[in-house]
Amino acid sequence: MGPGRGIGRSYNAAVSDPTAVKPAAIHRKRILIVDDDPAIARMLARLFEREHDIVVAGDGASAIALASQDPAPDLALLDVMMPEMDGLTLAARFKAMPQTRRMPVIFITAKSTPMDVIRGIQAGARNYIAKPFRIDDVRDKVHKALRG
Repeated sequence: MGPGRGIGRSYNAAVSDPTAVKPAAIHRKRILIVDDDPAIARMLARLFEREHDIVVAGDGASAIALASQDPAPDLALLDVMMPEMDGLTLAARFKAMPQTRRMPVIFITAKSTPMDVIRGIQAGARNYIAKPFRIDDVRDKVHKALRG
């Protein structure tokens, strides 16, 4: 287990308060970030928190609980390698839940063989980004997924 691994539920937190009053003219999308590495989760949250409401989970069970809340996320960024429930299983669970069935999923993971990418797409991913990643690449793919 590497640094930051195994932190479980202690790291799960809402980064942006979804109940906070936002300007009426701006419709903020809600992004669910699921990664058991708090440094990666924080970096991704910071990347999008100015434009979107962000919720973060450190494991699959917490991600399902957050995705079940209203409003449901508009997009999920998932790590593949996590303890207890991996990202592929989590994506399949999201596709089976009525409130997240149409939610786009983007994998951001260190698993980058061609077979890993195929498994991710078969699990319903809109996109698959290998770590280490370029910030601009992540930003572009997230914005495209949120547009349509």
